[in-house]
Amino acid sequence: MAVCCDLEVDVNGEETFLVHKKIVGSYSGRLSKLFGKSTNAKRNKVVFHDFPGGAENFELVSRFCYNEGKIDVNPSNILFLYSAAQFMEMNTSVSGTCNLLEKTKKSIEEISYWTWSDLLVALKHCQDLQPIATFSGVLEKCLDSLVGRLAITSEASPCASTSSPDSSGFRLSCDSRSTESLKNSFSRATWWFEDLSVLSPDLIGMLIELMVSRKYNHVMISRFLFHYQKSKFCTASSDEKCKVLEIVIDMLYTLDPISISCKNLFGILRVVLSLKIGKSCRNKLESMIGSQMDQATLDNLLIPSPYGSTYLYDVNLVLRFLKAFRHGGGWQLSPMRMKKVASLIDLYIAEVAPDPCLKSSKFLALLVALPDSARDSWDELYHAMDIYLEVHAGLSEEEKMKICCALNYEKLSTEACMHLSQNARFPSKSTVQALISQQLKLKNLLQGTNNTKLYTDSPLNFNDIQGKAKKDEATKQVVLYSGRLDISAENEKLRAHLQRMQWRVVELEKVCKKMQTQMAKIMKSKVSSHSAARSLPRLCS
Repeated sequence: MAVCCDLEVDVNGEETFLVHKKIVGSYSGRLSKLFGKSTNAKRNKVVFHDFPGGAENFELVSRFCYNEGKIDVNPSNILFLYSAAQFMEMNTSVSGTCNLLEKTKKSIEEISYWTWSDLLVALKHCQDLQPIATFSGVLEKCLDSLVGRLAITSEASPCASTSSPDSSGFRLSCDSRSTESLKNSFSRATWWFEDLSVLSPDLIGMLIELMVSRKYNHVMISRFLFHYQKSKFCTASSDEKCKVLEIVIDMLYTLDPISISCKNLFGILRVVLSLKIGKSCRNKLESMIGSQMDQATLDNLLIPSPYGSTYLYDVNLVLRFLKAFRHGGGWQLSPMRMKKVASLIDLYIAEVAPDPCLKSSKFLALLVALPDSARDSWDELYHAMDIYLEVHAGLSEEEKMKICCALNYEKLSTEACMHLSQNARFPSKSTVQALISQQLKLKNLLQGTNNTKLYTDSPLNFNDIQGKAKKDEATKQVVLYSGRLDISAENEKLRAHLQRMQWRVVELEKVCKKMQTQMAKIMKSKVSSHSAARSLPRLCS
């Protein structure tokens, strides 16, 4: 026994092996250097603290030595055997047999011929020995072959995933029926999602980078990343979840923004809010969401404020979204997108306005976050401001004026201006400004009327005249109401001017009534002449 097993090998403290020093040493340069030509029959002991693959892998190496260099190198052991061959310096051939290092390198060169299942098996082992896998080229070749298969079969489906008994490759879909459902089509396109979800975040990052460089479909990549995040979260710890999120967000950031689902981004955001991920990664997520603000909904934006805050919703987060949207060229590239975002923000402002803890500076920041060109009407914002001032009745006059300075009076409707002119919650300067704005509109209206001539022999639209009269009546009400305002002495000139405008409105109303009477006579005469024409007998031919 002492002659046959004269070497004791302690492998990483896991297990101790008794082997023949001469047999193992003839294949291992490391052991050969260690013992030299010693013929001491005394048993020697070697302790390895960092043997790659542990005791199980050392057993494989021992079998290789005892079987005279014969061993089956396959995807499940190639990386372990290669790493052991490097560690033990097994680059010496014995009796014409191929040494272990050469044998594993030859197998690595044949990775491109492996099946899909073989590639997955090898990649799982690469996760455990990533430095060696990277150095040996196994990881790079496996990923390269994997992406190549996906590119070739982007419109095909495999026999099944790795759980299928048939692991020899792929089969093209032969079902070309026109009635096939979209669900089945999607399943064929995403057959690889579940298989690759077992990989570590680091390998997924490397895989996605390679797919992007190979011009793989960005929409499919983004769908896989969202699937990967959900599948990994089932059993992951908090630290593992952070790692997964950071990789997913970093990879999504490299894709074309239009290929990423805005809804799914908000789904990731809600998860991120409960975890501590890096600031850089979070900024990337907010930037991606901001670039798609026109695809968001009000429910997406109603995100509760951070823990410890007094206000209800996270207004700062929405402001950062808007900043990202602006920097993305939202209003420069598409005015339609900008108006869509403005409509959404108007709803959001109305929703947060009743919050008694919302500071006036934050409310004002929301009002001015978008350019004035984004809105055709300011009525919704006026009503939101009215609610805010009602809830925050304790604001100083200066704070109220800062908020009111953001209001665009020219884009308020007549009804909104009338409401504002008698709204005690707004500063007096603001009510006067509303009247001045309406005065300018009325002035332009009157100038247009004075330049209009009535021709009885030209076709007139009675509905247009009625609409004009109604509009003038509404304007008249605003001017008449100004007479009941408590205007200070320095505004007496404004009072007199408004009274003159009131008189002109009355005159305009008389002109409109006269036009209506003339139009009625014209229409009546046309009807009479038409009836008379139909009563005449037809001439005989």
